Amino acid sequence: MLNCSLLVRAVQQNVENGAPLWRGLALVTLLAVLPAHAEWYNAESTAMTTRIGVEFWTEMPDAAPALAEAVFAEFRRIEALMSSYRPTSVLSKINRDAANAAVSPGDELFALIQQAQAISRLSDGAFDITFSSVGVLYDYREHRRPDEQALKQALRLIDYRKIEMDSDKRTVRFLLPGMRLDLGGIAKGYAVDRGLAILQAAGILHARVSAGGDMRLLGDRLGKPWVLGVKDPRSMKAGTPENAVILPLADTAVSTSGDYERFYMDGDERVHHIVSPKTGQSASGLQSVTVLGPDATTTDGLSTAIFVLGLEKGLALVNRLNGIDAILIDQNHRLHYSTGLAPPN
Repeated sequence: MLNCSLLVRAVQQNVENGAPLWRGLALVTLLAVLPAHAEWYNAESTAMTTRIGVEFWTEMPDAAPALAEAVFAEFRRIEALMSSYRPTSVLSKINRDAANAAVSPGDELFALIQQAQAISRLSDGAFDITFSSVGVLYDYREHRRPDEQALKQALRLIDYRKIEMDSDKRTVRFLLPGMRLDLGGIAKGYAVDRGLAILQAAGILHARVSAGGDMRLLGDRLGKPWVLGVKDPRSMKAGTPENAVILPLADTAVSTSGDYERFYMDGDERVHHIVSPKTGQSASGLQSVTVLGPDATTTDGLSTAIFVLGLEKGLALVNRLNGIDAILIDQNHRLHYSTGLAPPN
């Protein structure tokens, strides 16, 4: 009879050899008849410059470590494909070559760029994956930002409409020489979705996958909701931060963008990493944006877009989107909710 060690070896071998993960994970259904006790399994790793967490309810605890490792391996695969900092990534190839000739990034990356472009159009460019020409000029550790002349030159290269995408040939081409893409505002959410898909394929019905400010929840916690805290942007000190809002949730994705994640203070000015594609400066008016929706790819991109749009335009965008809700904390530390969320008592 098969046992759990077979599943562990199968998944690990797929991870090491780059074979499809589904092959090993399919053994989960074959092992379902084996006697075992059910329990929650938690694991953490690091990829895409952030901490990754998985938690799921499993009836086969011996197989859980391999399943978690399959999720972490998917994050690493996506990072290798989409990192703008790795010269061997497909995204780096696009940045090197797409101004000279059309580049074929493969179906997966092409589809994600298409989704990013859709969010750009929806937000009138508040979300723009060509912001990298300005983004690379900031160094938050060294407290460095571009001067006026450098900013002016870099802003000429930001325009999502100058990415030419051929849906028939599945190619990408830049219409502005010097343009660069950065998927940092959407790739983590995409990886969260892919990680959750691996758990679902293994028969998991209750799970949480998180990466930095992005999270997706599958099912509930066995009859109880998952409880998520939206951090107070101004209590981010050593120790456990306070929460501004507590949300009971199930079967949803959640992404938060805040001005407290990467920043430095220049006098009274907070210089943070959420940069407006139109000005090249840190977006102002909000402290954090939390978006709830059906998938983390969408909520990841929208949380950035809404933060850049600001309170009024950001709420207006959310309120016209079906299946999307948001909680915004403004610069005066006041909470605002989309129409689909009832304020707490």
